[in-house]
Amino acid sequence: MTAGVRYPRHVRVRARADFDRIFASATRTASPMLAVHLLSEEGPPRLGLAVSRKVDKRAVGRNRIKRTLRDAFRLLQPQLRPGSYVVVARPAAAQADNAALRAAFLGVLKRARALPLSPTAGTMPASPIPSTPASTGA
Repeated sequence: MTAGVRYPRHVRVRARADFDRIFASATRTASPMLAVHLLSEEGPPRLGLAVSRKVDKRAVGRNRIKRTLRDAFRLLQPQLRPGSYVVVARPAAAQADNAALRAAFLGVLKRARALPLSPTAGTMPASPIPSTPASTGA
């Protein structure tokens, strides 16, 4: 594994006190598969994961969800605004494939305004209307 591709300890939310603080004072955005609690703080974006046995009884299923979300976070981290993120998986995440989990995570982050919103396609032209040269009066 190369140095720039790792998921180092300083970008993880691990302590129980940190989880409690984030759950108590963060803003929450949810989808049918995931809920994201975002607490704006200084420093790099940090990730905490909560995947309970209610989501999937099998450890292999819970670990797959966590591994997929960690990798998606790692790839999005340079674009994310600073703060602590705790992602809580919901039972629908167990039936979703990895691509659907990534898409749900990306969608929830955009709704939480943690990522820049993508430009929407509209009916107006993308370029400004060219100005006509002013004519001199006769």
